[in-house]
Amino acid sequence: MKSERARLTALYGGLLVLAGVLLTAVVYLLVQQGLYASISTAVTTAVPAKELKGLPTTGEWASAAPASPGPLPPGVVRGMAVTRTLSDAVEHAALKRLLAVSVIVLCAYAVLSIALAWWMAGRVLRPVAVITETARRLSGQNLHERIALAGPPGELKQLADTFDGMLGRMEQLVSAQQRFAANAAHELRTPVAVQRAAAEIGLAGEPDTEKVARIRAKLIDVADDSERIIDGLLLLAASDQGLERREPVPVHELALKAAGALAREAEERGVAVTLHTGPLTVPGDAVLLDRLLHNLLANGIRHNVPHGRVELRTGRDGITVTNTGPEIPRETVHLLFEPFRRLEQRHRHAPGEGAGLGMSIVASIARAHGATATAYANDVGGGLTVRVVFGAGDEPPPSHT
Repeated sequence: MKSERARLTALYGGLLVLAGVLLTAVVYLLVQQGLYASISTAVTTAVPAKELKGLPTTGEWASAAPASPGPLPPGVVRGMAVTRTLSDAVEHAALKRLLAVSVIVLCAYAVLSIALAWWMAGRVLRPVAVITETARRLSGQNLHERIALAGPPGELKQLADTFDGMLGRMEQLVSAQQRFAANAAHELRTPVAVQRAAAEIGLAGEPDTEKVARIRAKLIDVADDSERIIDGLLLLAASDQGLERREPVPVHELALKAAGALAREAEERGVAVTLHTGPLTVPGDAVLLDRLLHNLLANGIRHNVPHGRVELRTGRDGITVTNTGPEIPRETVHLLFEPFRRLEQRHRHAPGEGAGLGMSIVASIARAHGATATAYANDVGGGLTVRVVFGAGDEPPPSHT
């Protein structure tokens, strides 16, 4: 920072001193050009010729008289000689004095210019110093701090505002990662604790065949739950890394496949699934897009009401999944895209219950494909509408009846 301030000081100070030198030189030359004529006129006006009659006509003054084609009166010759001599002497003294004063003023101006340039450089670089100090002080514990640079709009304020925006995104990312790690540890600890308790309590004493069978079924069920959580975490991590290659994927065909895979579960829960599969082909990964559709349909089927319905549409507008279900507070809808988020806190593991990763995987896969995933609480009938738009921004929430 100091070196940059010294460079700016040298630049600003040099330009100001150069401007001062040029201004002094121009003033000196302009004064020199018209000074003799002005002095001669002033002397001639101030000293009448009759007052010069007693002066000698020979010597230095007489020799200074200009040549004339005809004889001049002696008084005129003496007046011209005196005027010329006085004008030369006054011009020389005035120019000497002007030069001396100009040099003194220029030196003072140079010192003042350098001091002013140093102050200006510090003033200009102050926001950069604030940004540097903030960046040096930041850590995982104080990402909430902001530069909040006050001042008129400009490049440096824009830089500070951009830095503040980056800090905001970093804070959200770090907070999300911390919550994810804490929730993942909690979710993985639960099945492990269940397995340990089942083994310690169920196999205590003299285990019989029936008790061993129950414990075996419980351990297998808990192991399946743990496997689903781990698979979800791995899929979430893979989608967050982006796509290595892209190929045209017919999304409408994947929708039919996902609906067929979940048809039995929908029938068991008494949920009607309706498909409107308009043509939709996007460049991406077929496996990830299949998981996106599967999670959207599974979420609509499992978080529904008896005799409810799920409607899936594909087309040029993207993917839209609408399901009936319980009323959802609008202020909590955006939280569904965070890992391990559920509408209600889980008190016990229910059959078929997910790990809370489905919607976060949907959002991650959408981001990997350059799409946006948004959710809206339905105005009438409860439930949720999730829309995935490829290559487009957020759209206003649709109206549902």
